[in-house]
Amino acid sequence: MTDAEPEQLLERLLEKLDLTQKVALLTGATTWRTAPEPSIGLAEMTFSDGPAGVRGEEWDERRTSVLLPSPTALAATWHPPLATELGALLAAEARRKGVDAVLAPTLNLHRSPLGGRHFECFSEDPLLTGAIGAALVRGLQDAGVAATAKHFVANDSEADRLTVDVRVPERVLREVYLAPFEAAVEAGVWLVMSAYNRVNGTTMSASPLLADPLKQEWGFDGVAVSDWGAVRSTAGPAAAALDLAMPGPEGPWGDALATAVRDGRVPEEAVDEKVRRLLRLARRVGALGALRPTGGEAAHMAAGTAPVTRPVVAPNPATTAPTATATTPDAAAPEAAPEAPAPEPPAPEAPARPATPGAHAPVRALLRRAASAGTVLLRNTGLLPLDPAGIRALAVIGRHAASPRAQGGGSAEVFPDRVVAPLDGIRSALPAATCIVHAPGPELGAPPAPLDGTLARDPLTGGPGVRLRVLDAAGRALFSEHRLSGRILEPHLVPGARTVELSARCTPLRAGEWTFGVAGFGRMTLTVDGVPLVDGDFPRETDDPSQVHVRPPRQQGRIALAAGRPVTVVARRELAEDTGRATVLSAAPPPADDTAALDAAVCAARRADAAVLVVGTTEESEAEGRDRTGLDLPGRQDELVRAVLEAQPRTVVCVNSGGPLALPWHAAAPALMLTWFPGGEGGHALADVLFGRVEPGGRLPTTWGTALADVPVHGTRPSPGGVLAYTEGLHIGHRAWLRSKAAPAYWFGHGLGYTTWAYEALVTPDGPVADGTQARVPVRVRVRVRNTGRRAGREVVQVYLARHGSAVERPVRWLAGFTEVTAAPGEAVTAEVPVPHRALRHWSQEEQGWRVEPGTFTVLVGRSAGDILLRGELVVR
Repeated sequence: MTDAEPEQLLERLLEKLDLTQKVALLTGATTWRTAPEPSIGLAEMTFSDGPAGVRGEEWDERRTSVLLPSPTALAATWHPPLATELGALLAAEARRKGVDAVLAPTLNLHRSPLGGRHFECFSEDPLLTGAIGAALVRGLQDAGVAATAKHFVANDSEADRLTVDVRVPERVLREVYLAPFEAAVEAGVWLVMSAYNRVNGTTMSASPLLADPLKQEWGFDGVAVSDWGAVRSTAGPAAAALDLAMPGPEGPWGDALATAVRDGRVPEEAVDEKVRRLLRLARRVGALGALRPTGGEAAHMAAGTAPVTRPVVAPNPATTAPTATATTPDAAAPEAAPEAPAPEPPAPEAPARPATPGAHAPVRALLRRAASAGTVLLRNTGLLPLDPAGIRALAVIGRHAASPRAQGGGSAEVFPDRVVAPLDGIRSALPAATCIVHAPGPELGAPPAPLDGTLARDPLTGGPGVRLRVLDAAGRALFSEHRLSGRILEPHLVPGARTVELSARCTPLRAGEWTFGVAGFGRMTLTVDGVPLVDGDFPRETDDPSQVHVRPPRQQGRIALAAGRPVTVVARRELAEDTGRATVLSAAPPPADDTAALDAAVCAARRADAAVLVVGTTEESEAEGRDRTGLDLPGRQDELVRAVLEAQPRTVVCVNSGGPLALPWHAAAPALMLTWFPGGEGGHALADVLFGRVEPGGRLPTTWGTALADVPVHGTRPSPGGVLAYTEGLHIGHRAWLRSKAAPAYWFGHGLGYTTWAYEALVTPDGPVADGTQARVPVRVRVRVRNTGRRAGREVVQVYLARHGSAVERPVRWLAGFTEVTAAPGEAVTAEVPVPHRALRHWSQEEQGWRVEPGTFTVLVGRSAGDILLRGELVVR
């Protein structure tokens, strides 16, 4: 079959559909599925959130997922081939869960360190973001699973994200914020998701940018899908280049779109083009029975993971039933569960679900390698790597050491199949004779956590966890099941459901005043042994879907309890229209004596031969749906670090966060490393780095400042009129710091290994190069580096460009290319760094096109944006 034949067949299939059938395909059939059309062999296509794991269609703690390092950790590797490997892993997970399209990668930029969704984005730099994102796209799609480049475009912070109007000049938009999406399109991405926000006055679901440059100039031939719930009108997005409105089945298109076509407000040709693109996507993922992937596409699909032609079945009523809830962000609104026959008292007990298969050893090895490759060693005075033979006693300090943050909070969350904590990784890496003492230190000020099996038991079975019941208006149980967690985002709904009830038997470990909470909206009650702690009506006061469906607000109360005496905790929330159904039952013990905990940590550090101190953020300080208000560590962690550093000179400080933090003590730390949100194998990866089994491979994907006041670009709050102006223009991240009077703590690109390097020579092309406005072949820059240390190592060679005396405004310097080399001790190697011609060009608003300014560009080579070691010239004619 020739490349043209599948397109011709798509046209013939399109001709078989009438307007009603075509329009029905352009809104989701459910929260996560597209509509089937049996008459042409079109099956449903299933979406799932990403990018750190594939959750599937359910928010259910019993359906676990492999958890990858966060995207920021992945970008910190500066290693696109590893991103491709992890993309293939995501594809395998997607196929295991019956998913055709993963909502990843996120290609928005780290414009401000306060961005609440930093962990889900790659970097502050458009070139690095584009390179890592494109590699992830290739890994997913080579296995026949669609990748989704999101959120198109300028959705770089969370404040008022549903309505904010981002004002950004055309040149800045082209050179900075659109550039990663262009790279994804060049990599062949099959889906692009429009953002919630407006850009220059127009909501992105109806933006002309979807047509040009996305589809026209760049040649994107895939599907432009809305963020979940972002389509708020009929004609505007339909007449624009948006193709698919998610979720469904309710929405502003449907019959209203058919009417708009008949009335002449939307051309039917526009509908045809949307359907054509949807059919093309279905062919690519194997959801179109008449057409299997062919030619080059099929050749790229790995054996065992290539999509197969699936049988077309009638829509599943369980997945097409309308929901009574609003929609969520790329994370969608929980959908209605399958209808069940009317139960007779007592309520039917749901059958136990089989456990999700655990990841195999090769998968865990890949996750472990990826986490260590993204670990950034910021500072080392010679303490690392630690020699296990010289450590008889090791203090492991900090609450994150035993309970780390392995992933960010929000729509992209998964229920991980396992999380290896730093404490566990260290214990498994050291000899049994080593004395390892864990001192948690002061509490972090976090709210009560959802109940789990460590505290709670099902009142009916006694098993670890809670009892979920769904009640009718008279309080009769319609459904009942055992759950492992008190965080129930999708309680099973049946006809007549009125109230969600969570109950547990809890045995307090400590006497004192306990805090219990219930999260949700509407009428809610919470009792402990019949004593009311919460009783009221709590209306929904936010439109942000992540807060409605993923992290609803919590109401709480306190009660004095005796240690060892079980109590029964019961929370209820009534179901009401447009309030979601997520229900969370949580608890927290009496506050500990923080001063005593800090003293105990200092004592443990002082008595040990060395200390590993793990600090980090919390769900409240760093999560989707809200921006951060500062860069300080939560609670008394800064005080803890200072005290431990004073007590133990052999202290390694590890930072567990998704984005930058102010670390006022950083210069006093003998060793300081960033582990980010490292995924399920983070504890093992940390131990590998600490004890020198592997080298810390990471380089900073984002500049870290010493204090928020020094950060040149940090505002994320829109003006009273709802406008967020990107007045800094081209100058974000290291570009802004290079123009600032203040110096950062650690530059973009910075990261140490366990060896040292000398940069010996730079060779640029002889003679002038063509301007290459349309060229695809990069310029090659060669750099000779030598490993001057005593062990083999890896170096990331970074090339920046500058243009002094330019006729147009430019950054002081900008990243133009990078590559990695490895060398044995004393060995010299030559790094060949490709510099794409796009690094030389600028967007001319006056001429509405790309231009390259003739003359001499300065080539700067170094280990970071602030550590330039070699200089040369590149002449462009």
